[in-house]
Amino acid sequence: MKYEFPVTRTTNPKEKPDPNNLPFGKYFTDHMFLMEYDEGQGWHDGRVVPYAPIVLDPAALVLHYGQEMFEGLKAYKNVKNGRVQLFRPDMNAKRTNRTNDRLCIPPMDEELYVAAVKAIVKEDADWIPEVKDTSLYIRPYIIATEPYLGIRNSKKFLFVIILSPSGPYYPNGLQPTKLYVEDTYVRAVKGGTGEAKCGGNYASGLKAQVIAHEKGFEQILWLDGREQKYVEEVGTSNAFFVIGDEIITAPLGGSILPGITRDSCIQVLRKKGYNMVERPLSIDEIEEAYDKGEFKEMFASGTAAIISPVGLLRYKDKDMVINGGNIGPIAQLLYDTIYGTQIGKIEDEFGWVDPVE
Repeated sequence: MKYEFPVTRTTNPKEKPDPNNLPFGKYFTDHMFLMEYDEGQGWHDGRVVPYAPIVLDPAALVLHYGQEMFEGLKAYKNVKNGRVQLFRPDMNAKRTNRTNDRLCIPPMDEELYVAAVKAIVKEDADWIPEVKDTSLYIRPYIIATEPYLGIRNSKKFLFVIILSPSGPYYPNGLQPTKLYVEDTYVRAVKGGTGEAKCGGNYASGLKAQVIAHEKGFEQILWLDGREQKYVEEVGTSNAFFVIGDEIITAPLGGSILPGITRDSCIQVLRKKGYNMVERPLSIDEIEEAYDKGEFKEMFASGTAAIISPVGLLRYKDKDMVINGGNIGPIAQLLYDTIYGTQIGKIEDEFGWVDPVE
C-alpha cells in the first residue's frame, strides 16, 4: 500500500548547525509530521507541516495521566552513493504497536508508520549531517489529546514525528563510560511497563540518574525490580557482558526494552560465531568473574549511541575496571559493523537498510 501526504513548506527556513560541532538532540529541522486519531475514524490526515509548537487543551489526558509513547531511529546518507536510508524502521513500527497495546493507544498500520517516517525524512533530507558519527535522529511519538479529567483511555490522539541532526549521544563518542549499579531504586518489574517505550519509564529513573551523575557516573545499571539481584538495563540502553567465552545479555521477560540495536547485536554476533546467550546474570556473578579475571568487556547498545563501551562499573563500594578502561574488541566490532551498515560503508548482510525514495 502506498501512502502520500500533503506538504506545507516553511516560509522561514532555519540556519543549519555546524555538522562538525553537533550535540545530541538540541537542533530541530524545518518540518514535522502530524496525524490525528479519532475513535470511529481511525488515523487520518497525515501531513508534513512547518515545525511549530503544538497546541493542547489544558485538560488533555496526556498532561494528567501520562498516556503517551515514543520511538527513536535514525536516517543517514550512504557514503558511497549519497542515498538517504533508514535502519530497520519496520522494527520501530512493530515495537510502536506493542507499546500501543500496553498503553491502550490505537494500533497503526506498520506500512503507514514507515511511510510517514520516510515522508518527513525526504522533506528535510538536506538536514542529514555527513560528518563521521553524526546522523539525523528521528523521534516519532503519540500523545493522548482528548480533554477529560478521569482515568480512562483517550478517544483522540496525535502522532508527531520530529527530526534532529545530531552528533554522538555521549560527547566523547566511543570513549568508555563509567556506570553505577543502582541498588536502591528500581526501574521496572514484570507486568509493568518496562518493555514499553514510554516516558514514564524514564521519568521514574531520573532520581537515580541524578544521584549517579553527582557521583561522577554517566549512567546507571539497573538491577531487577523484585530481588535487585540480576542485571537488566543501562539507563538508556540494553547491556552486554563478556564473561569468559560468553557474551551475555538479559533475556526479554517483560521488564526490559526489546531494543532494536540489541537485536542487531545478537544477530551479528551469532552470525560471526560468537557464544551469544540471553540469560539471567546476577551482579554477584559479575563481581565473582571480575575477581577471577574473567570479566573481559561490557558495553551498552541503543539507537542513540549505537554502542557505548563501559570502562568502569561500580557496585556498592567496589570499582570494577573493565579491559583496562578501554574499548574492547567485541564492542568495536559491533560498532564498526552496525554503523558501517547504516552509512553504507560495508555490505548490508541482513537486509536492514531501507532507502528513502
